[in-house]
Amino acid sequence: MKRAIFLGYLASAMLALSSQFAFADNYPSKPIKAIVPFAPGSATDQIGRAFAAKMAESLGQPVVVENRPGANGMIGADVVAKSPADGYTLLFGTNSTNAALKSLVKNLPYNQDTAFTPIGYFGSVPLIVAINNDVPAKSLNGFVSLAKANPGKMTFAYASTSQRVSSEILASDAGIKMTGVSYKSGPNAMTDLIGGQVNMFTADFAVTLPQVQAGKIRGLAVTSMKRSPAIPELPTVNEALGIKNYELIAFFAAFGPAGMPKDAVMKLNKAINDAAKSKELTERFASLGFETQPGSPEALGQKIKLETAKWAQAIKAAGMEAE
Repeated sequence: MKRAIFLGYLASAMLALSSQFAFADNYPSKPIKAIVPFAPGSATDQIGRAFAAKMAESLGQPVVVENRPGANGMIGADVVAKSPADGYTLLFGTNSTNAALKSLVKNLPYNQDTAFTPIGYFGSVPLIVAINNDVPAKSLNGFVSLAKANPGKMTFAYASTSQRVSSEILASDAGIKMTGVSYKSGPNAMTDLIGGQVNMFTADFAVTLPQVQAGKIRGLAVTSMKRSPAIPELPTVNEALGIKNYELIAFFAAFGPAGMPKDAVMKLNKAINDAAKSKELTERFASLGFETQPGSPEALGQKIKLETAKWAQAIKAAGMEAE
């Protein structure tokens, strides 16, 4: 009897093992859905679609991008967190969805620390602090002086966590008070900045740089520690305000639901790293200040832990509370 039970366990184990090997050999056997938790035209969307196309070349299956914007990326992230962990639903996430939301939302519908499988890192971009052309300030220092003279009257737009936190930290560091205005998407916020419905908008290069170059808005500074080759005439926030430690960079990466098969993770990671090394892709986004950084799933997991702590500290320093 014991022998029969043992043989039964052995058969089950062998069947499970053979199923895993079959999965590894066949994956992916159908199109993969990639959720972008922000609107079409955003940096996440543009970079995500470019990576999806390159990944499809490596994987031999389409990687179909689906936009699920709203709630600073939380809506799209929640969809992926609650999807089957079979490698066919991915999140093209950011610092908003995978680092900062934990400190901004009291009751996230998923556990940010355990809901996702880290897969691969795409890269990062700085932001541009920009204002409406009718605001009577020619520099960031001039805008700060204007805001100090009109406490609470200056408004800033935001459609993501990085956009909101960058402005809140800037206000805190500069000793000014501004009023935040929430938008569903970066392009919508940009439309209102151009139209004068809001005074300031700090956003990624994909949204801001074309409008700065077209003269529709006034760029004041970049949020990185060094000037961007894409627009070297703009100073850093640190240079403009005479401070030292201001830095806010948005990053992009791929995640799956928790518990994804290791083989699927590794195949996806290789496809992402191949895309990140692509000259065509890096040259295409160089004008956005985009810098790739290929690495392992484990390296991404460690980065997310560090970024979560970093954003928690930044949010606290800016005096923001979870809502």
